[in-house]
Amino acid sequence: MSIIAEITVIGEDKKGVVASITNYIFKEQGNIEKINQNVIRGLFGMQLEASFNNTIDKEKLKKGLKKLAKELDMEIKIHFDEPDRLKNMAVFVSKEPHCLELILDTYAKEDIKVNIPLIIGTEKTLKWLADKYSIPFYYIEHKDQTIAEKKILKLLERYNIDFIVLARYMRILTPNFVWRYPNRIINIHPSLLPAFPGAFAYKQAYERGVQIIGCTAHFVTEELDQGPIIWQDAFRIMQNDKLDEIKNRGQRLEAETLLTAIKLYITNRLKVYWGKVYIS
Repeated sequence: MSIIAEITVIGEDKKGVVASITNYIFKEQGNIEKINQNVIRGLFGMQLEASFNNTIDKEKLKKGLKKLAKELDMEIKIHFDEPDRLKNMAVFVSKEPHCLELILDTYAKEDIKVNIPLIIGTEKTLKWLADKYSIPFYYIEHKDQTIAEKKILKLLERYNIDFIVLARYMRILTPNFVWRYPNRIINIHPSLLPAFPGAFAYKQAYERGVQIIGCTAHFVTEELDQGPIIWQDAFRIMQNDKLDEIKNRGQRLEAETLLTAIKLYITNRLKVYWGKVYIS
């Protein structure tokens, strides 16, 4: 059985980075399964998935990449897929509790097999909910998103986080952050994307007189709400339904849809090819 390693490379764009990384992997008898790279405003990001024989020395591989990172003046991280342990899930929140409540209730009942080592909030509004389930809550001030993300990344590394769930986290993650967790950040959007994007999806839908409304769980990419779609659900709106009724139904469906996406992820049923999610 082979070991899958996900390697991310972030730093100032320069020549020779891709060749240096791939040559090192070949030298260590690795086989490249997937590779993706991008440059935005001089920032280079590469995500690479490689398979190794199960006898590979993980520590040696880490040390080699650390040395290479220093030589290239880049940040290189490696994450091993470890199917024999529960995944560590971080949850990001802001004010709205409905998604977090369902996740934590399901978690407490052991209906989802996952660890939740921490919850990160843009404010302290939902700390009480984390305290109720004895999960560490970290309030991170978000006046400057770049500074906030640096603090968050340190926490994620400390807790060995495998994937992130945005449970109505009302901030836009930068490419510098997103590239570190390719297809490992799950978001819930209150709309059947790409229609009615933004924070006022229900209001827009209501004003346009839509008859069907729903929500979308998707992986986060640098293209914001355009990431690969994991799961969608919808309900029909009757002519006399009020905006508050629609919003309440929509929020319940958001939580359920996000939970479905989490269950699919932690049971390794999701594969992403060419920007599309395939469910096994």
